Amino acid sequence: MDFWEKYWLYVKNGSITDLIDIIIIAFIIYHLLRFLRNTSAERLVKGILILMVAQIVASTAHLNTISYVMGRINNLSWMALLIVFQPELRRLLEQIGMGHVTKLLVRRENGETEIDFAISQTVLACESMSWSKTGALMVFERNERLDDIMKTGTRIDAEPSAELIKNVFYPKSPLHDGAMILRDGRIHSAGCVLPLSKNLNLSRDLGTRHRSAVGMSENADVVVVVVSEETGTISVAIGGMLKRQLDAETLREILVAELVPDAGEKKKKRLGILSGKKAKK
Repeated sequence: MDFWEKYWLYVKNGSITDLIDIIIIAFIIYHLLRFLRNTSAERLVKGILILMVAQIVASTAHLNTISYVMGRINNLSWMALLIVFQPELRRLLEQIGMGHVTKLLVRRENGETEIDFAISQTVLACESMSWSKTGALMVFERNERLDDIMKTGTRIDAEPSAELIKNVFYPKSPLHDGAMILRDGRIHSAGCVLPLSKNLNLSRDLGTRHRSAVGMSENADVVVVVVSEETGTISVAIGGMLKRQLDAETLREILVAELVPDAGEKKKKRLGILSGKKAKK
């Protein structure tokens, strides 16, 4: 009762500025959690929180030595977190400086976000290229930035469209042999060189595009879409696992499940997307 009386007193004496302050903080925390969800950063943050809880328990139990050691470890953990995610923090500050920090939150007139529109155009392009047997390799960047990979190609920085994607991978196009990188729902670069997979268990039927797709997904937090030039089949590589023989609707569901934060884990499990698994033979 004392707690609720104090809580009601805070609410009663609060002003409109306090309410705005709470809403802003809640908004920031919500989108920070969306940013960390289902990424390697999420596991690191969970590890740090576990260490903090251990320190609190040790302090409450008067385990002074353990509490002191855990306190020093926690301090180093936050420093390590800043070092590990220095590229992402730099990118965030750049987006704030350019006024693009809310770009993915802005919806189009038909209710689509930038990433939703990129997915729909990619599916349309892949369906057409599958029918014409046009080889394609597209990498959807997630929370891990691919600046080094992008430097190997040509910067485009354009809004994705099915026509543009098909033109890039047209056999006589100078950029058709490389990979296209999509960042924040836009085509960032094309003609990029990807690392080949070192998985010796891959099927010998897989060509360079598929091996590059698996290799890229092994080395970075990305979603890679491949269209075979020989058979026209559509495949997706995630976490070193290659899913083949996909139709347009299944491709759409996979991309939505992996790239749209609110898609949820149930949809991923239903589609059989298990990160960290090796590529199918």
